[in-house]
Amino acid sequence: MSAQPDHTPAPAAPYAPAPGAAAELLAQLRADRRAEQWVPAFERDWAKALEDARHAFSLTPLHEVVRTWQLRVAAAPDVDAFMDSGQDDCDFVDLDDVLGGRS
Repeated sequence: MSAQPDHTPAPAAPYAPAPGAAAELLAQLRADRRAEQWVPAFERDWAKALEDARHAFSLTPLHEVVRTWQLRVAAAPDVDAFMDSGQDDCDFVDLDDVLGGRS
């Protein structure tokens, strides 16, 4: 008899946002200077995730929308700092030039 389990444990799922996280996030988006663009985009993402969740019987699509938007909000100050720095971001290098032609 082996001491090893006969099954593979399920991989850990990403954290589930708090029940009120979406409402708090929406309030934060409405208070942001980008509210005119961000609120409709969040609401569109949320509506699609809600429909996907209904069909899949899973809250995962809703959790993904909250996590994605939390990351966007968290990154906004860094993006603002970059844009305000006056650095030119239009001079880029094509990834194919760096990696060479891929076959």
